[in-house]
Amino acid sequence: MSKSSRGDGSHPVVDSGHLRLLTFNLQVGIQTSAYHHYLTRSWQHFLPHPTRQRRLNMVSEVLSNFDIVGLQEVDGGSFRSGNVNQVEYLAARAGFPHHFQQLNRNLGRVAQHSNGLLSRLHPTRIEEHRLPGTLPGRGAIHARYGDGEDALHLFVAHLALSHRARIRQLDYLSEIITPLRHVVVMGDLNCTLEQLHSHSRFCTSLPLHPVRPLLSYPSWQPRRALDHILLSNSLVAHDVRVLDQLFSDHLPIAVDVQLPSACQKTLASLLHPNKH
Repeated sequence: MSKSSRGDGSHPVVDSGHLRLLTFNLQVGIQTSAYHHYLTRSWQHFLPHPTRQRRLNMVSEVLSNFDIVGLQEVDGGSFRSGNVNQVEYLAARAGFPHHFQQLNRNLGRVAQHSNGLLSRLHPTRIEEHRLPGTLPGRGAIHARYGDGEDALHLFVAHLALSHRARIRQLDYLSEIITPLRHVVVMGDLNCTLEQLHSHSRFCTSLPLHPVRPLLSYPSWQPRRALDHILLSNSLVAHDVRVLDQLFSDHLPIAVDVQLPSACQKTLASLLHPNKH
């Protein structure tokens, strides 16, 4: 089942009109720094590793610098992760008062393939979407902050490897995004910016525009921009950057997003619901 939490913690500085966002394909905490590791360390996708927890601790220190984090390829608590829900664990270690886990592929006690959302601001509503595809197991989290047309809508997605499945999944997301105004889509989209541009329906759904594409895969010698943070035209990107390698085969992508004043007021009302 999906999980969320609410607790004490620091709030994003929405008074400044900026939110610090990060997306990261964690690869369940497996250290990968060469192609042959896909073979020699493949067993870690099914069995626990004694240093995985130490790696998560180091990742949490980086995540603590952000306001909202989207995670892909995290484990929801199974044998391979030492029965640790990695979304919950990272939220607690990095000081996020709110988190949400989307279980996309349930392999029982062996593996709990998931997406994750960590947030310092309490989402007004969270929906999870099962993305279409020949092989099940891909999903997207839709977090809404505030109500009305100036609410912020944030999607965390992990798209399929195959071109045909991605087309269907982008079509699906386009239907949801079209009527929305302030939108962020971030995650491992498994395609380049050029491939995204070739999908006219998705590009015209808002339209979304990408922050500067950064090479994120493979992490040890980046050659392709597969991880993206896409913004609606109402949002402005600052300080777009790729972070140093954090064990995974993908690099994290970060951006400082400037919110329009109306959206900023909507988010500020979440921090002070009784203040008018």
